[in-house]
Amino acid sequence: MLNNLTDTEEGDGGAQSQGDSNPKESSPFINSSDAAVEKSQQYDGKNMALFEEEMDTSPMVSSLLSSLANYSNLPQGSKEHEEAENNEAESSRKKPVKAPQLGTLMGVYLPCIQNIFGVILFLRMTWLVGIGGVIGTFVIVFMCCTTTMLTAISMSAIATNGVVPAGGSYYMISRSLGPEFGGAVGICFYLGTTYAGAMYILGAIELLLIYIVPKAAIFPLEGLEGAEAEAALLNNMRVYGTILLTSMATVVFVGVKYVNKLALVFLACVILSILAVYAGVIVTAVEAPDFPVCLLGNRTLVWKAFDVCAKTIETANGTVTTQLWRMFCDSPFLNATCDKYFVANNVSQIQGIPGVTSGILAENLFGNYYEKGDLIARTNMNSTEEADDPLTSANRFVLADITSFFTLLVGIYFPSVTGIMAGSNRSGDLRDAQKSIPIGTIAAITTTSTVYMSSVILFGACIEGVVLRDKFGEGVHGNLVIGTLAWPSPWVIVIGSFFSTCGAGLQSLTGAPRLMQAIAKDGIVPALRIFGHGKANGEPTWSLLLTACICETGILIASLDAVAPILSMFFLMCYMFVNLACALQTLLRTPNWRPRFKFYHWTLSFLGMSLCLTLMFLCSWYYAIVAMVIAGSIYKYIEFAGAEKEWGDGIRGLSLSAARYALMRLEEGPPHTKNWRPQLLVLVSTDAEQNVEQPRLLSLTNQLKAGKGLTIVGTALEGTFLENHDRSQRAEQALRKLMETEKVKGFSQVTVSSNLRDATSHLLQASGLGGLKHNAVLVSWPRNWKQGDEHQTWRNFVELVRETTAADLALLVPKNISAFPSNGERFTEGHIDVWWIVHDGGMLMLLPFLLRQHKVWRKCKMRIFTVAQMDDNSIQMKKDLTTFLYHLRIDAMVEVVEMHDSDISAYTYEKTLVMEQRSQMLKKINLTKNEREREIQSITDSSRGSIRRKNPAAVTTQLSVTEEPPAASKEEKPEEESKSASSPVSPPDQVQLIHDNTTPASPATPATPLSPGEAAQSPGEQVQMTWTEKCDGEPAKPPGAATPEGIKDIFNMKPEWENLNQSNVRRMHTALRLNEVIIKKSSEAKLVLLNMPGPPRNRTGDENYMEFLEVLTEGLNRVLLVRGGGREVITIYS
Repeated sequence: MLNNLTDTEEGDGGAQSQGDSNPKESSPFINSSDAAVEKSQQYDGKNMALFEEEMDTSPMVSSLLSSLANYSNLPQGSKEHEEAENNEAESSRKKPVKAPQLGTLMGVYLPCIQNIFGVILFLRMTWLVGIGGVIGTFVIVFMCCTTTMLTAISMSAIATNGVVPAGGSYYMISRSLGPEFGGAVGICFYLGTTYAGAMYILGAIELLLIYIVPKAAIFPLEGLEGAEAEAALLNNMRVYGTILLTSMATVVFVGVKYVNKLALVFLACVILSILAVYAGVIVTAVEAPDFPVCLLGNRTLVWKAFDVCAKTIETANGTVTTQLWRMFCDSPFLNATCDKYFVANNVSQIQGIPGVTSGILAENLFGNYYEKGDLIARTNMNSTEEADDPLTSANRFVLADITSFFTLLVGIYFPSVTGIMAGSNRSGDLRDAQKSIPIGTIAAITTTSTVYMSSVILFGACIEGVVLRDKFGEGVHGNLVIGTLAWPSPWVIVIGSFFSTCGAGLQSLTGAPRLMQAIAKDGIVPALRIFGHGKANGEPTWSLLLTACICETGILIASLDAVAPILSMFFLMCYMFVNLACALQTLLRTPNWRPRFKFYHWTLSFLGMSLCLTLMFLCSWYYAIVAMVIAGSIYKYIEFAGAEKEWGDGIRGLSLSAARYALMRLEEGPPHTKNWRPQLLVLVSTDAEQNVEQPRLLSLTNQLKAGKGLTIVGTALEGTFLENHDRSQRAEQALRKLMETEKVKGFSQVTVSSNLRDATSHLLQASGLGGLKHNAVLVSWPRNWKQGDEHQTWRNFVELVRETTAADLALLVPKNISAFPSNGERFTEGHIDVWWIVHDGGMLMLLPFLLRQHKVWRKCKMRIFTVAQMDDNSIQMKKDLTTFLYHLRIDAMVEVVEMHDSDISAYTYEKTLVMEQRSQMLKKINLTKNEREREIQSITDSSRGSIRRKNPAAVTTQLSVTEEPPAASKEEKPEEESKSASSPVSPPDQVQLIHDNTTPASPATPATPLSPGEAAQSPGEQVQMTWTEKCDGEPAKPPGAATPEGIKDIFNMKPEWENLNQSNVRRMHTALRLNEVIIKKSSEAKLVLLNMPGPPRNRTGDENYMEFLEVLTEGLNRVLLVRGGGREVITIYS
C-alpha cells in the first residue's frame, strides 16, 4: 500500500500536481523529510546494532510510523487558489498545513446531491414521462440509477483501498488500470465534464429565453414557422451561450473562491426547487391548481395570442367572435371563411394538472413517440379531420420539435444521474476519505434515485398527458411544465433551476481544467504537457482556456437534446472502466487489494460494466463507436509515445496472471508443427565498454521475426557475479538500448560465470521459462578464429554446436555478419538461395519465407537447390520437390544439381595435409606467436618445395601470400575484404580433377588466387575464389599442374599423403566440391542458406571441423549456416 502513496507533503496536490515521476515515490516514506531521515539513521544503545549497516535503506519502524502520522493530503485547486489569494503578502513565510476537516455530509453527500440533480430534472423530466410513459421512463431511470449505484460500489472499494490523494476518478482508474487506460479514460472523463458544462449553460439559456425574458431574444421568433423558427432559436442559444460561457470562464479565472462560496447557495436553490415540487404534489391532492389547456378537437393549441378558449362568446350584444376565431378565420365576422379543421371540431378546455387523485396515471402509463413536426394530441379524444387534408396554421398547434424514440430518451436522461464522482474528487478535503466516500456517495445516489423514481410516478399521476408532452409549455401560457406543479408559484422552479444550472456550469468549468492539469502533470500524454502549467498559485490557466474552447463546440451545437448523449458517452465509458478496475483487482486477488469497504463483489462490478456498455449503445451507437475510437486512439498514443509509468496497476497484474496461465498451458506438451516458430536465443559478445560487438546480429533477428515468437538476447561475462554486478547491469542496458534501436521486441539476459564457456552454457540451459523457451540459437561465426590467440573462441563455438545438438535446439550461424543488411536497407532484386543437402526438419524452407516477410528481403526471390548423386533420378527429384513446395505454399524456383562421383584431386590432398600439419603444430604448448608463425611458414614451404622438386613445370601460377593486418582482430569486416594478394597472377588456370569419362571438366575452383584488383570486383563480375589461411604470413596453396603431364607427376607424389586421415580427406573433398558448385550457382545471390554439418564426435578434430566449414563457405558474401533441432518445423497440412 505504501508504494501507491504519492508525495503530497508540500501542499502541491499530490498526484495531480507532481504526477508519479517524482523519484520520492519509491521511498518507503510518505513524508520523507530530512529530519525524518536523520532520525531513521540514528539508533541508541546496542539494541539495533545488528541492523546498523542497513539503516539507510531500511529505516526504523518508529521513523516510518512517525511519517505516517504526519501525513497530510491537501487537495489541489480551488482551496490552494483561495489561500494563495488571501495570503499573497505572507507567501514567503511557510504556514503550518491545516488538516482537512470535512465530514461525510458536507464533503461527500451534499456535493454529490448538487452534481446529480441538474438541468435535466427541471427541463426534460416531465417531457420524458410524457413521451416514454410512466413505465418506460421508470425503466430508464431504474436502469441508469442501478448503473450508478453499482459504479459507486466499485468506486468505494477502490477508494478505500489505501489513501486516495486528490485526483478523484482519474487517479483511481489510472492507478488501477495503468497509464494507458488511465490517460484514455481520464481524457474521456475530462471531455464529459466539459460537455456537461456546455449542457448546463444551454439549459440556463433555455430557461432565460423561453421562460424568464423571452423578449431578450436577439433573433425574434414572432411570426416565424418551422425551420426558420428553429434556426432563430438555435442562433439565440449560440449567442447567449457564448456570452454566458465567457462570463463564467472569467469568473473561474479571476476568483475561484467566489464559486466555492456560492456553491451552498446553488445547492439551496436545488433543494428548495425539489421541495417546491413535492409540496405542489401534496397541494394537488387537496385542490388542483388552475392551469387550463385549450384543445381544438384533440389537438393542443399554443396559448399565446388568445385569451379565451372558445370560438365565440355570448355577450349582451349577442354572439361575439374571440381572438381564437381570428387566428383560424379570415375575418372576425361569423360568416368568415375559416380553416376546415377549425370548423369541423369544437374547442374544449381541460385542466393541465388534474391532481394526484384524478386517476390520470392510467392514461400516462404507456409512451407516445412522435416524428418531428407531429401534432401533440390527446389520445382519448376524437377529432374530425380528413386524411388527405393538408395541415394548415401549424404554428397555432403544439408540435413535436424532434423525432423521439426510446434510446433517445436514455441518452437525454443519463446525464441527470452523473456527478457521483463529486465526493471522490474532494478526497483531499475529507477528514476520513475511506469512511466518507462510500457512505456519502451511496447515500446520495439512494436519495437522488428515490427522488427521480418518485418524480416519474408523481408527474404521471398529476399532470395531463398533452402537457407532459409539451416540452416548452406552450399549451400552458409558456410556463415551465414542472413549474406548473410547484407550490407556491412556478417562479420558484424557474428561478431556482436557473441558478442551479449556472452553479453547475461554474462547477464544471472549475473541475474540468483541474482534471486536465492532473493528466498533464502526470506526464503520460506528451502532447498535453503544456496544460500542466498555470498561474503562480497553481490555477490551471491553459487548461481553463482549452476547456472553454471545447465547451464552445458544445454550445455551437445549441441543442440540449443533442449535447446530452455526447456527454453520456464519456461518463458511461468512465464508469465502465471504474467497474472494470474493481472486477479486475478482485479477480486477480493481488496482495495489495485490501479495501476497507467490504460490500463489493466482482459480479456486481461486471454487471455494472455490462450495463454501462449496454447504455452506451442504447443512447447512440454511432456516438458510442466515436467515443471508443477516441479512447482507443489515446490508449495507443500513450502506449507508443507516452512516458512509462509503474503504478502497480491491475493491467500489469492481469498480464502476470495471463502469462502464468499461458505458461502452464504450454507445459502440457510440445507445440504442434503448425504452431512452431523460431524462438530465438541470440548470443552476442561485448567489448571492454560493454558495447555489443555484432549489432547486425540484432538486425538479422528483427528480419527473422516475421514469425513473431520469443526473442532473448544474451551475453556472457567472465568473473564472479558479486564483483561484476555493475558491469552486468551496464551490459544489460547496452543490450536493451540496441534492441530498442533495432526494434527487436524481447528480453535481455546477462550471465556471469568463471569462464565464458560455462557462462554461455548457462545461458543456453537457463534462458526462458517453462514452455516459453528458445528453440533456436543465433550466433555469429567466430571471426579471426585461425589466429593463434583466438583458439579458445573457436573451441567455445564448437562446444556450443555440440550443446545445441544435445539440447535439440536449432542453430543459425551467419558468416560474415557485418556484410548483412541493416533494417534500413532494401534489396530491389536478387535471390535468396537455399542449398538443401540434407533434411533437417524444414528449417531451410521456413527461414527464407520469414525473411521475405521483412521489407529488406521482400523483393528477393527464393531459389532452392538440392544435390543429386549418381544413382538419383534428377528429373523426378525436381518434380517431387516442386510438388512438395506447392503443398507447403512456398513460391520458389527449383533446381537439382548433379554431383557425380569423382576422384579426389591433388589439391584436396595438399589442403588436407596442410590442415593436419597445422593442427599438430598448434597442439604444441608454450609456442610464442612468432615461433608459431615461423613453424607454419616452414611447414608450408617444405610441402610446396616437395611439389616443386617432383615437378617444377607443374607450378604455373605465382604464389599468393595473404597477410591479415594486425587490426583485423579489432575491426569487424567481411572475411573477403581482409584478403589481399602480394603479386599479380596470370589468368585463372583450371585445376583438372582426376575424374572418370562421365564427369565433365570441372570449372574454375576456389583454389584460384586473385590479384588485388580482381578481388575488388563485385561478385557478379568476378567470383572470388581465393583459398586463404588466416594465420599470419601463411601462404595460400597454389593449384597443381594444369597439364596432363603435371597430373601424372602429382599422382605419383604419394609419400606425404600416405599418413593422412582418409576421413579428413573425404570431408575436405566434399567441402571443396560443394563450395565449387555453390560458387558456380549462387555467386550473385544476396544470401545463401545451407546445411551446417555436425561437429566430430571426438574432440580431437575440432580445428579440422572449423576448416571444413571455412572451405565450404569460402568465396560467398553472405552465408547462413543452418542446423535443425531434430524436429519437423514445417508441414503441408492446414
